[in-house]
Amino acid sequence: MVMRRRTMAMFFDPAGTRYGVPTWPWRMAPPHLLTRRQLAACGLRPGGQPIAGQVLWRSRRYNAPGGVRAAYLYDVRLALPKRIASPAQRAALAKALTVRRTCPECGTDAGYVLSRHLGVCLECADAWEIAS
Repeated sequence: MVMRRRTMAMFFDPAGTRYGVPTWPWRMAPPHLLTRRQLAACGLRPGGQPIAGQVLWRSRRYNAPGGVRAAYLYDVRLALPKRIASPAQRAALAKALTVRRTCPECGTDAGYVLSRHLGVCLECADAWEIAS
């Protein structure tokens, strides 16, 4: 438990004097500061606002510099609603995804995005491999 307290004290810098931006340990940030993912879950986006703070924690899972990871925080009071795609944008996206699923060899919709390595559906790739 002693190590945890030392780590918490090391990352506790709400004035931002040590790290240049207000910093808190894991799960100790004020409730009005949220990460991008937390904003997205609320249907919001940062909307161009600067970083309001950060959360730092030690992690052995990833090769972070010094074993310390960071999550940037944004003020929920300054966040804007997420943008919603127009019907034309949705139609264009659906068309592009259909092209990515359509095999250029046999012309069928494979039901999955085709591998860029093969360039064709699996059935056509198997038929080509057997013929070779």
